[in-house]
Amino acid sequence: MQSFTETGRQEPEKFEATQRLQNFDEIYRFFTSRMVRKQSERCVQCGDPFCATIGCPLQNYIPQWLEAIADRDLERAFRLSNESSPFPEILGRICPQGHLCEGACTLDDGYGAITIGAIEATITDLAFDAGMQLPFPGVRHNTRIAIVGSGPAGISCAHFLLRAGIGVTMYEQAEHAGGLLTYGIPGFKLDKKIVSRRFDLLQQAGLEMHLGQQIGKQISYPQLIDDYDAIFVGIGATKGRKAGIVGEDLPEVMLAMDYLIAKQQQLFGKTADPRFMMQGKRVVVVGGGDTAMDCLRTALRDGAEEVTCLYRRDEANMPGSHKEFQNAVEEGTIFDFNVSPREIRRESTGLLCIEVEQTRLTEKDADGRQRVEIIPDSAHCIAADIVILALGFDVTPVTELTEMGVTCNRWDQLEIDPASGLTSHPKVYAGGDCFRGADLVVTAAADGRRAALAMMRRFLG
Repeated sequence: MQSFTETGRQEPEKFEATQRLQNFDEIYRFFTSRMVRKQSERCVQCGDPFCATIGCPLQNYIPQWLEAIADRDLERAFRLSNESSPFPEILGRICPQGHLCEGACTLDDGYGAITIGAIEATITDLAFDAGMQLPFPGVRHNTRIAIVGSGPAGISCAHFLLRAGIGVTMYEQAEHAGGLLTYGIPGFKLDKKIVSRRFDLLQQAGLEMHLGQQIGKQISYPQLIDDYDAIFVGIGATKGRKAGIVGEDLPEVMLAMDYLIAKQQQLFGKTADPRFMMQGKRVVVVGGGDTAMDCLRTALRDGAEEVTCLYRRDEANMPGSHKEFQNAVEEGTIFDFNVSPREIRRESTGLLCIEVEQTRLTEKDADGRQRVEIIPDSAHCIAADIVILALGFDVTPVTELTEMGVTCNRWDQLEIDPASGLTSHPKVYAGGDCFRGADLVVTAAADGRRAALAMMRRFLG
């Protein structure tokens, strides 16, 4: 260990941009056994590992599995990385490590942080390839838990309950399990086979899965309350936000998640709605987060002639991952910073005109971000065939839950006890984006684990 002075930080190799645009395959080649060991050996084994204690919402055993893989003990590294995390091979691919574990790494200042995310993904990939299995005991208790939603929070809750031998039944309204991981994150960031493999493991461990089941239609929340000892609600936040400007209801203007879901359904073999086909079109995406980057990069693979991102701040203030921004640049995205749309209209040519105004950043507000100010007399038009709004997500209200006494805040987010995930209803737990609003996959995973542990204490003692 501590070889950071001789060995530099190395990122996983990427396929060339021209090759990446030919398909929706993952763009990274993760580490070989030798490379993962060499990169792990850079760890200094801090006495107080900030990567885990400050940087990781799951407080993963990062130094311990780095040491294990550096010592060529793949099985120990595999067990340790899966001990606190419900899906390390997924989080290693999609977590914004630069803002979390790697950003907190001691070596980040001067030597380059340990490539924690790539190592995390590689460990479980190598272990599964070697035929290693996770130790699930099988269902051995009479307690039965229902989980609504198969996204990150639901998967996490199911994982930890099944590890305790508690029976879990999961209800998902879509045709494929995974929620955001399946429909909201494109395949070039997360291969869907990796998601389905996790569900295969959980079903082998005793998970009962019901797909195409929308709670409130085929089955009600009150019925779940009657049939199960408790339920966990992990329905996410997928209600796209609009800009509140004239013309955003035109048929050529769409919400980010609508486009990403439609594209993934097409990749699953469904016939594409012509509205979502981008071939030969000028596509403009409004927004600067990771969802915007996903839409930009998807449209490029979908055959768009030109793809432009409009963002009202500058590059340094983009909320998304810098890595995803760089990937979008490499693949051909045009970025137009410091512009704010104020109207969308159809021109006589049939094209859309996005009327934008130039902006500048001024003093910081209470949150520490610089305010955006419109520059007078700066309006101009940007032409487009398609406009995609990637402006964030809200929670869709669930009337049945509120009628049952589940308390929500003014944004329709479920209110929970921060220590247990229990809502104001004694049999309803919740976590993930339906509680936090749109947030990270790793925080949803932490919420699901917290609720599972609380249910274990409650039902198993």
